Amino acid sequence: MRDYRDAKAMAQTLRQALKERSVSLTHSESLELIAKLLGLADWNTLSARIDASPKAVPAGTPTVRKPVMAMRDLVLFPDMTSPIYAMRLKTLAAIDQAMAADKEMFFVTQRRPADDDPGPDDLYAIGVIAKPLDVVKMPDGSVKLLVQGLRRARVIRFDTEGACLVAELAAVSREGAAREEATTVSRELLQRFATHANIDLASPPQALGLLPHLQDPGRIADMIAQYLSLSIGQRQQVLEETDVVQRMQMLLALMAPDRQAA
Repeated sequence: MRDYRDAKAMAQTLRQALKERSVSLTHSESLELIAKLLGLADWNTLSARIDASPKAVPAGTPTVRKPVMAMRDLVLFPDMTSPIYAMRLKTLAAIDQAMAADKEMFFVTQRRPADDDPGPDDLYAIGVIAKPLDVVKMPDGSVKLLVQGLRRARVIRFDTEGACLVAELAAVSREGAAREEATTVSRELLQRFATHANIDLASPPQALGLLPHLQDPGRIADMIAQYLSLSIGQRQQVLEETDVVQRMQMLLALMAPDRQAA
């Protein structure tokens, strides 16, 4: 018997069942419908409940501990390079701790940008382990970083005892990338993005120069997600989708002509 923590699997089953009856439903729409069927207002509410539920970790699952940087208005993706400014005391302590160790941090988005001191319940459960490429201390005491996303990670638990938040993390499994369907959908995604962004993939702008040469459907989806005009909630949904085919289909739906970013 499935419960609310199986919502994404339930949504996928629903989509497939409706598709067999010639009823088209996007991934996001199926998530919203599952949330309502479970008596909740929307997917964000259900997602928050799932994130707050205890995480079952199989015995022997490898975990790592990383200092946490909570981000107000940015969702970092693997392979994404972005400048980030830090001023909060806990964030500065996290940077110092990371630079004194392996120089890796866990970048995770907070649910409410206005929170000045977000705790474990105020952060999403999935983020990205990233490495600062450059760290510059500014005259006002803030720090400017240039960071590169490395890989998705899921929070198992937070340690709040030190000067900064530290997360115990497990790797996020990649699903669906080996399916034959993934290659077909990735080609469709590239073509749709070229039309949506009005670019020529044969000679794209410098920032997108790598895109036509990527072979990994997951990397293609993550790079395209960086350049779409999406809300923070939509970006987080894309980041949390572990099935590569579902992630690409989600992006295709978000680029549909009759849809706009919320």
